[in-house]
Amino acid sequence: MKSFVFCLLLLHSVFCLQAQPTLPVPNVFIITIDGVRWQEVFNGADQRIIRNNQFVQDSSLTFDMFGGTTAMERKEKLMPFFWRTIASKGQLHGNRLYGNKMNVSNPYNISYPGYNEIITGYADPFILKNKPSLNRNSNLLEFLQQQPAYKNAVVAFSSWDVFPAIINESRSNISVNSGFENMEPSTPTFELINSVQDGIQNKTGTRHDQLTFLNAKHYLGQHHPKVMMLGFGETDEFGHQKKYDQYLQHINQVDQMIASLWYYVQTDSFYRNNSIFVITTDHGRGNKPGTWHSHGMVRGGSSETWMALMGPGIEPMGEIQEPAQFYQKQIAATIASLIQQKFTANHPVASAMELPSANKTNEAVRMEFTFQYNGMASVLDTHSILIWLIVFMTLGYIKRVSHKLAE
Repeated sequence: MKSFVFCLLLLHSVFCLQAQPTLPVPNVFIITIDGVRWQEVFNGADQRIIRNNQFVQDSSLTFDMFGGTTAMERKEKLMPFFWRTIASKGQLHGNRLYGNKMNVSNPYNISYPGYNEIITGYADPFILKNKPSLNRNSNLLEFLQQQPAYKNAVVAFSSWDVFPAIINESRSNISVNSGFENMEPSTPTFELINSVQDGIQNKTGTRHDQLTFLNAKHYLGQHHPKVMMLGFGETDEFGHQKKYDQYLQHINQVDQMIASLWYYVQTDSFYRNNSIFVITTDHGRGNKPGTWHSHGMVRGGSSETWMALMGPGIEPMGEIQEPAQFYQKQIAATIASLIQQKFTANHPVASAMELPSANKTNEAVRMEFTFQYNGMASVLDTHSILIWLIVFMTLGYIKRVSHKLAE
């Protein structure tokens, strides 16, 4: 009788293993905001710079928009989505006031080396300019493009027109829409955006971020890619122009666009509750009131960056206020690990970050249990269990026959 009951329990375990639902692989949004300092992200508008007429056209109005008596008041005015949503549902890294540091690893502290580092996991010493030369380094986007779960579902949109070279669009076979490039094939919405772009006079190498966002969001609704890289660029443009008021306004606009994207994702059944947002910057800027507008090898503060994350697998820890040191080159492997991938490339790849957890002990126990359970499930596949079932039934039958013969 005991053998029979055991066999029934074993059969039940077979059906339970087979009935485990297969969760869809996570979607990923890699969002970059060019040249935004950690000081603004974590402290809001710098009160010293706001009151400097050299950098602000109307100090009083700018203070009304983004000023305040506390860092919390200022940063919530500047980036409300970051500090009301990401701070409650995700993680923010890089507030150096708490010893929580994030830096680029390349020595140049400019855009192309920074973006290369983000998507390749490698600080290439030979990438030292912002010229649109084809990137020889394979990147996370093309790696995911080659994985069955993400095949032909990776896309990139950027305001800066050098992104096709950074991603190496021709080699990676990833669709990249950058600068004032029109969208093809056209839809009524894309036609309208294209006509607006075509009508802009005095184009530069950086498209208006709102046009980049409109293209990306419409594409999202039309095609539902699983991986999207979205690069905003106007913040850096106004930084170089020494227009701190415009720099702040565009940070605020990007925050609103990311909020709109998150709302869209969470109200679309394809993306809802299964999408990861990773938001960062390519480099820092000068860390003094008189040098905030510039960045480079010899400008202090230029290597200091930050990162925000939100989505499945990321514990809602908010602003991380513990000492730590992360690097930009770790982002690629970190994203890969969050979606259960092991990123490999034609160059060295930095290791993934160990993201903080509310309860390391419980997490370790869960990981150990999951490992043991998955190991058991892989060994005890359906055929193996059925074989063991037959063996146990046979042994039980032999045992019963032996007892009868003994009687």
